[in-house]
Amino acid sequence: MTRIVSAPPDGEAPARPSQPRLALRASLARLSVRPRSVLILVAVPVLAIIVGIVGWLLDWHLGVDSAVYRAGALTLVHGDPLYNASSLANEPYWALLPFTYPPTAALLFVPLATVPLEVAWGALTAISVLALALVVRIAIGSLPRPAADAPRWWASPARSTLVFTLVFLALEPVWRTIFLGQINLILMAMVILDVLVICARGSRWGGVLVGIAAAVKLTPLVFIGHLLVTGKWKDALRALGTFVALQALMLAIIPHDTIEYWTKTLRDTGRIGPIHWAGNQSLNGLMNRITDLAPWASNAALGIGALIAIPALWLMLRLHKRGQNLAALLVTAFWVLLVSPVSWSHHWVWAVPLIVLLIARLPQTTFASAWKRWLGAVAVIAVFVSCALLILPNGRNIELHWQVWQAMVGNMYIEMPFVLAIVLFVRWRIQVRAGRAAASDVDSTPL
Repeated sequence: MTRIVSAPPDGEAPARPSQPRLALRASLARLSVRPRSVLILVAVPVLAIIVGIVGWLLDWHLGVDSAVYRAGALTLVHGDPLYNASSLANEPYWALLPFTYPPTAALLFVPLATVPLEVAWGALTAISVLALALVVRIAIGSLPRPAADAPRWWASPARSTLVFTLVFLALEPVWRTIFLGQINLILMAMVILDVLVICARGSRWGGVLVGIAAAVKLTPLVFIGHLLVTGKWKDALRALGTFVALQALMLAIIPHDTIEYWTKTLRDTGRIGPIHWAGNQSLNGLMNRITDLAPWASNAALGIGALIAIPALWLMLRLHKRGQNLAALLVTAFWVLLVSPVSWSHHWVWAVPLIVLLIARLPQTTFASAWKRWLGAVAVIAVFVSCALLILPNGRNIELHWQVWQAMVGNMYIEMPFVLAIVLFVRWRIQVRAGRAAASDVDSTPL
């Protein structure tokens, strides 16, 4: 009997393991001999620093969150408590917010305290844009090599990185991260660089960046589990060790604040903001919105998160075994965005590598030959470009009274991973049935 393997639909190439192709030194060396590319790459970061300096001279209000980061660092340097009040003494009047991050974050933000507030925003923005470019480059390098006859714009990683980086500035999670002076792009770059490049090479530094990222914001802790279940247990232990070592360091430096954070502040979600606000694109936010702040809403969200963890783990491991490491990492990233108590819209910067992955499937197709792929890519891009979350009426509990269509639009980020998962499952079932049908036809053919 002849064994026949059915071809993937829409002309998809068979899955094959893809090793990271990002050689940072080689990439920088190639970039250095292209003055135009260097100019384009550094234009936005340089502009951000210039805007920061001008903002400092003209007293502009730049970066609410970066102002809190800087104030946390100054508070640490001055020896004042981080968590005893609803705001910090060093915050400007237009950014009076509580410091909600682990004490390690205040230590790592100390460089921001050495420059004026607006310049700190400019520097953070410049680093964020470069981090965005790094994420795009690693995402491209994690994909299978393009065919020899592939369009040049995709076959050239440098050119694609520049184009994607500039275009992705239009995504709401990206520009909002930059506008607020957030660090989401930087943390995402640290995780992607660590998991897809450093750990993949078997480096003894594997896991360190994940541990540092988790010490700044706790949600990257889930990537330690990702490393563990994908067989990178040494990297997972290094990540966990790095995280614990940083907490021990802060316990030695500021014992009162460290104990205060882990025993009281961490549980006080009210310091973060109203969890039912439209900007909270997590299951917790969704359940509290649709149940009118029912007391059991958050527990229900946790239960749903635990249930979807099972298929998410199955899908992640399946993609990892097929060599689709970027896709596997994205499953973990979107799962934690859904189950986190608070996932503000600017936390969804993981849309960047997802869109790269979707667009990578398009160059050798047309809408007529692969309209499903085109439709999926365009739909995901539309979700994160539309800014519908900002247009809908929100704030002051208005979300609790949304109409059905408003609730559908106002929870788009949450709905998107579920829709993609359903599409993947349906395609997988179709492939399985097609394979069985082909095998049955071969078995029934007379010899």
